[in-house]
Formats: sequence, C-alpha cells, structure tokens
Amino acid sequence: MNSQRPARPIHKTSRSPHKVLGGVHRFEHWYRDNQVYFITARCVGGVSAFASERAKGVFWNRFEHYAEAHGFTPWITSLLSNHCHTLGYLRCGRELGEMMKRLHGSVAKLTNDVLTSLGQPRLVPFWRGEDGHDYFDGCIRDERQCRRAYRYVLNQPRRHGVCADPSAYPHTRPRIDVERGIRRALQIGAFLEGVPYKRYDQRTVPSRR
Repeated sequence: MNSQRPARPIHKTSRSPHKVLGGVHRFEHWYRDNQVYFITARCVGGVSAFASERAKGVFWNRFEHYAEAHGFTPWITSLLSNHCHTLGYLRCGRELGEMMKRLHGSVAKLTNDVLTSLGQPRLVPFWRGEDGHDYFDGCIRDERQCRRAYRYVLNQPRRHGVCADPSAYPHTRPRIDVERGIRRALQIGAFLEGVPYKRYDQRTVPSRR
C-alpha cells in the first residue's frame, strides 16, 4: 500500500459523554471513508426472532435495499436465528450510522409483524447486544485480519450447529471472493493500517455471538 497516501479522518460517536468510566473505555462507532468494515448485530436477549423463513426474508430484503442505498458493498453476510454478521466495503463512513438506523428500524417493525402473525409476542426493543449497544462495527486493519473476519462470517452456521457445510446454508451469502476483495482493498487503501486494536490481536473478531 502507498505509504504516502494522506490519512483520512475518523469520525466517532458514542452514547456516553465519558471517555473512560469505571476503568472501562467507552464504546464508539467509527465512521471512516473508503473502509472495509466488520458489522454485527444481535436480537435483544438472544431471542430467535429470525427463526422463520419469512422473518429471514424480511432481513435480506431490507439489508440489500439499505446496503445499496448507502453505498455499502457486502463481501459476505450471515444471518442466524438471532444475530447477523457482515463484512464489506463502505465508500462514505458517515453513511454507516444512517444505514444501520434505517435497517434496524425497518427490520424490527416488519419482523415484529411476522412474529405477531405467527402468534408470537413482539420483541421491543428488538436489537441489543450483551453490551447494551444495537450493533458493533470494526474497521479492518489489514489483510490477515480481513481473511480471519471473512472466515468467521463464513463459518457461522457451522459454529452454531446449524449446518456442517457453510456452502449448503442459504443464509450465509458470499458476494465477493475474499482474495478479490483484499486485492482491491489494498489497491485503494481501504484497510486501517497502523492503528492497534487489542481485541483483534486476541481473537478473530469481537465475540458478539
């Protein structure tokens, strides 16, 4: 990668006004242009809101719509009964927050409609991880981390005992081959190189599910 390429700013948002509280650094969403992102979200309490094919269909319809609307190119995405992961390229970092807001709002409403039609209670709030946040996003640092994240998303059905062969699970959807994606990311400088992230040093991706 060209070391002379000028650094692009990272815009950050957080619910908390305190940078460190109780010895714990606050959670932040990072918005950076021309970036490969890993994004994950989980239903509140681990409820299997996407257990039915109808509910899964709602997710895929809205995910594809808002990804295109906000300039996010998914490389690979996996949807399980109560969580989802995606790895992909985002052209404009500031689009991330709005994309996730609109995606989560529409999926929550329409999936709750499916749940009630099946005689199940509505899930309110719908999205919430164990850490209290609606979703997690991480900027991919380098090609090694990218391969790990891609493999992690690919192996979700095996990891959760849904399907031994990831290629046989219809709700894990590779769209761009990892090697092709990495080549392009390196060409355009889409990795956040030189910024340490201890969480990624310890394991493949953050454990949200």
